[in-house]
Amino acid sequence: MSDTRAQQPHSEAWKTALTVLQEVTPPAPPEGAHAMTVQVEFPPGDPGTPPHRHSGPAFGYVLEGEMRFELEGEPERVVRAGETFWEPGGDVIHYQDGNHSNDTRLRFLVTMFCAPDQPMLVLVDDEELKQRAHLRAPR
Repeated sequence: MSDTRAQQPHSEAWKTALTVLQEVTPPAPPEGAHAMTVQVEFPPGDPGTPPHRHSGPAFGYVLEGEMRFELEGEPERVVRAGETFWEPGGDVIHYQDGNHSNDTRLRFLVTMFCAPDQPMLVLVDDEELKQRAHLRAPR
């Protein structure tokens, strides 16, 4: 029996199939970390997750819509479908990930490196937000 796959020509598409969307030098993932990829979806106008942090670095890609994105020390920005974002995790507060549009939903993927025995996401309380207010970029 002959293998017909061996007789087919090789495709050259792989040479141009790759598009780099994001390239960063992140902090090292926490020792013993596990990776998790999640899809998040918010309805039109939804403010998203309250201020929070992750135990390790996170890398995201907006599939649909527009996200209001704000990390501690950085100005708020809008990340649109087809664009990427990342955050270092650890002590850095992620202030916003809400839907910037009142007309369409927001869907995005995030791959996170989570420290062992720690939750994937921890909300930041009002007292800590007050204590760290000086680290938030001017709005």
